[in-house]
Amino acid sequence: MAEEATKKKPNAKPIKGISGLKVKDLRPPVISLALSPGSGLFMAVLIQMTIAGKSFIGGNMEITLAANLTGTSRLWQDPTGIPRFSLKNCHIALISVKTNLPNSMLPKVMSKFLNSTLQKVLPGLLCPAVDGMLNLVNAKFTAMTSEIPLGTAGTLQYALLNPPVTTETSIELDLKTILHQKEGKEVDLPIDQPSLASLPPKRDAATQLILSANFLSAELSILAASFNLDISNNMVLGLPPLVTTMLGNLIPEISTVLPPSQPVVIEMREAKAPVVTITPDKSFVQLFSTAEFRVSPSDSAPKSLFVLDVVS
Repeated sequence: MAEEATKKKPNAKPIKGISGLKVKDLRPPVISLALSPGSGLFMAVLIQMTIAGKSFIGGNMEITLAANLTGTSRLWQDPTGIPRFSLKNCHIALISVKTNLPNSMLPKVMSKFLNSTLQKVLPGLLCPAVDGMLNLVNAKFTAMTSEIPLGTAGTLQYALLNPPVTTETSIELDLKTILHQKEGKEVDLPIDQPSLASLPPKRDAATQLILSANFLSAELSILAASFNLDISNNMVLGLPPLVTTMLGNLIPEISTVLPPSQPVVIEMREAKAPVVTITPDKSFVQLFSTAEFRVSPSDSAPKSLFVLDVVS
């Protein structure tokens, strides 16, 4: 911070009367945050610190001070569709100042020197820290809008559909969801954005992500191939051995046409896209697949016994 403050900046007046500036002690700040409706974020930070350097009278000087930093940041949407915080203004107000300079010095001269010096030093010391904090938040926003792999089946990406809305109690981000299949083709999503008035009330200190049923159905459709599997003997714990005799016991009507004691493989395959239904009380996910029962006799090619339509 001190290094940044002592750098020469365009249109900045040099710091007279103090050299070799360094931060000797910095206490944990007291931070208050509030949302500014229609704007972004307001912050007030109480800072207590000691800075030291060589004074204009030649000796070591220490200045212990308390100051209040206030800043307002704007929340906006950049051209790539990512929400961003940027610092609109940053003000420093001195609360108290103490120094180790001799008491014999003229109080008015000393006070004028400290005020003019600190008013030059403190904004360069402290306001970059606010920028640094906002950059950390912006990095989170960037990560939120980066592509998210859905296993190996495709990707999901969020982008702002409309500029962010800041109220007294929350920040609302209206997000567009972009789904891509593994081949890169974008999945068409029906526009069924719920109105904000219909959303459940926000809980205190909570982040709520509202996802539509159509989006969840589309996401599961990309992952549908992941539900394909071949079930063979000993794969599923608790089932009796998967042999034709067991099938005949379960379904007596087909027992007479089954070859005896042959191992069975069940081939589960997706039949059509999953469907998600959401009601105020319950949510349902329906998976549609087929289950083909096959045997592999030792002396012939695999043979299909029958196919079941399965709705889970």
